[in-house]
Amino acid sequence: MNLPITRVASLLLVTVLSACGGSSSPMSNTTPPPTGGNPPPPPSTHTDVLTYKNDIARTGQNLTETQLTLANVNSSSFGRLRTLATDGKVDAQPLYAATVSVQGASHNVVFVATENDSVYAFDADSGAILWQVSLLGSGEVPSDTHNCSQVSPLIGITATPVIDRSAGTHGTLYVVAMSKTSASPADYFQRLHALDLATGAELLNGPMTITGTHPMTGGTVTFDPQQYEERAALLLSQGTLFLSFTSHCDEPPYSGWIFAYSAATLARTAVLNVAPNSGGAGPAIWMAGGGPAADGAGNVYLLTANGAFETTLNSSGFPSKGDYGNSFLKLTLSGATLAVSDYFTMFNEVIESNADTDLGSGGIMLLPDFKDSGGTVRQLAVGAGKDTHLYVVDRNAMGHFTSGSNNIWQQLSAALPGGIWSTPAYFNNTVYYGPVGSPLMAFPIASAKLGASLPGSTSTSFGYPGTAPAVSANGSSNGIVWAHQSTNPAVLHAYDASDLTHELYNSSQASGGRDQLGAGNKFITPTIADGKVFVGTQTGVAEFGLLN
Repeated sequence: MNLPITRVASLLLVTVLSACGGSSSPMSNTTPPPTGGNPPPPPSTHTDVLTYKNDIARTGQNLTETQLTLANVNSSSFGRLRTLATDGKVDAQPLYAATVSVQGASHNVVFVATENDSVYAFDADSGAILWQVSLLGSGEVPSDTHNCSQVSPLIGITATPVIDRSAGTHGTLYVVAMSKTSASPADYFQRLHALDLATGAELLNGPMTITGTHPMTGGTVTFDPQQYEERAALLLSQGTLFLSFTSHCDEPPYSGWIFAYSAATLARTAVLNVAPNSGGAGPAIWMAGGGPAADGAGNVYLLTANGAFETTLNSSGFPSKGDYGNSFLKLTLSGATLAVSDYFTMFNEVIESNADTDLGSGGIMLLPDFKDSGGTVRQLAVGAGKDTHLYVVDRNAMGHFTSGSNNIWQQLSAALPGGIWSTPAYFNNTVYYGPVGSPLMAFPIASAKLGASLPGSTSTSFGYPGTAPAVSANGSSNGIVWAHQSTNPAVLHAYDASDLTHELYNSSQASGGRDQLGAGNKFITPTIADGKVFVGTQTGVAEFGLLN
């Protein structure tokens, strides 16, 4: 249950992220930006943030930020510019597309989805609403909470959408919305929408109602749209959309679903349930709003929550009934079949699941390729949950289940005090994690191994759910780690990426409450693009930038 209880060359980093589906525009060979005084001019190249945490590796880094620097991100020259008001809570990460043509004019656009089932396109430079659409059907309202406080007071659009700028005439935004009929007894719906970036109009004869079944021993299990919500961000990889669903709290039927849809047609291509024979005992797919990740070959990676796992393995070393509680999963799509092709489950999974100690309370992240001490290239993924351990798996040999021990690439035991209900970030050979009730932490990488957290960390400890950092930088310079503190009022923090003890800015520093952004939401990740920082709130999006 998901409740509270250094250096790499910039060209190499951009190349790695491009291979993993990075969304930042290429860097140009320009003169370094000014480090103080007046705000620098608009960038000659722009940045797009088209998916959760910037790329499908889920690193959270934007390496093309030329305007925000270590020198000018301070309370004298940086602050809240405006609030983009919406009709509901913003739990999804805002997305950003530069130079979108809307009604014949070019705009830098921030796209915002709300729990009231609305999607907005705002001009990021003026704050004007360019378009707004409701995804509710006739006679419908957003879903109720099903007596679960995790998403409240309404459930509409929770998962971060994804954008494909090459799809359709102007680009396409894909988003899943939950709703119900206002009449009683209510019918519930989960629908996949494809929206035109310039107008918000429905494309591809959408929306598509999400339905599906999956084999189980002696029959099939059926997806019930009333009993599930999409918490994890959408993934777009190699022309396929991957949608991940979880239950309301741990209420039966407690299980996790993954659907594959064609981004070109919205036709469903495959369905997978990761707990088909658990009898409603899980696991589900939470990942604190983080999305499944994908590699260059199209393999999909995610973490599951507490739930059933058969310690009796089949001849291939997989759980005998196909239930994957507290696991790293590698999924492969082949034709109409989406299947688990590799996995790792900790040796004490049954004990941890019985104690509600989720692995999937945190999100997964893929690392760039690293050479180990023997010169072998390693392709790694990191993940962590409530048990305070940081797990690193080799994506080509994840480790499976071994009684009495964990057969994985690396485990840093008790490295994350308080546990993880958030997603990590990566920059310049460093992994950043924000545990519950603890400071933001930095783990350096050398020879394909994570070291102990660097000496010194943030002076702020982040209460539940911790913090899900993001990074802005100009190549490997001017690295800034951005972190959201879910308090009342919420606080946006900015730290020197090379020294987390050096806080550059926080939104409580300016006098008169100039930069305050209202009560915090959980699972908020800042979006940084073209000199702006966008932070979801309970009433809209707070937009920060350089002050005139």
